[in-house]
Amino acid sequence: QARLNAGVVEEDTEEWQKNSSFAGLERVGGVDLSYIKGDDTSACASLVVLSYPALEVLYEDCRMVTVSAPYVAGFLAFREVPFLVEAVQRLQQEEPRLKPQVLLVDGNGLLHPRGFGVACHLGVLTDLPCIGVAKNLLQVDGLVRDELHREQIRSLQREGDTFPLTGTSGRVRGMVLRSYNNSSKPLYISVGHRVCLETAVRLVKSCCRYRIPEPIRQ
Repeated sequence: QARLNAGVVEEDTEEWQKNSSFAGLERVGGVDLSYIKGDDTSACASLVVLSYPALEVLYEDCRMVTVSAPYVAGFLAFREVPFLVEAVQRLQQEEPRLKPQVLLVDGNGLLHPRGFGVACHLGVLTDLPCIGVAKNLLQVDGLVRDELHREQIRSLQREGDTFPLTGTSGRVRGMVLRSYNNSSKPLYISVGHRVCLETAVRLVKSCCRYRIPEPIRQ
């Protein structure tokens, strides 16, 4: 992680990112590994590519995989990333014109004990812009789910409302986003690779029809 971490780019590198309506962005990918209940070695690795801004499915690759690396907190990428990299490589071989311009990853990016979560790991290995989208707060750099944090979440009144996750180090590790009016549960957005935090939050928000952004939900 320390070696790969040096390759993370924390700012926008693409023309479409600099445009207020993301003109030029046509394909957004989503990746996830889902486990069978009660079995932590059988999982379904999924890569879905949606059109943007219509969010219609253009490509999906879901296959059952056998996960051999153990789960160790903070090292989730070593369990999951190899399967996700393979899915991206298959797409590049089979349907290169559908290659996503950005990937939304079910997990964290810089919001991680060593600043290198699964979204950073996948981003550096594929060299695709990646965004970490987590459903729960990873408690790092003094960030905790205490009463103050819950109060800040309650202050997110409308979809699109946010507040920054500033660690005790003073670094902003990510952003809490209320993505959907009908859900008071927020998302935890962090930079993965080749995207800045502000762009990441705007893009995730624009991909949400429900609480979970469509590329990951699909």
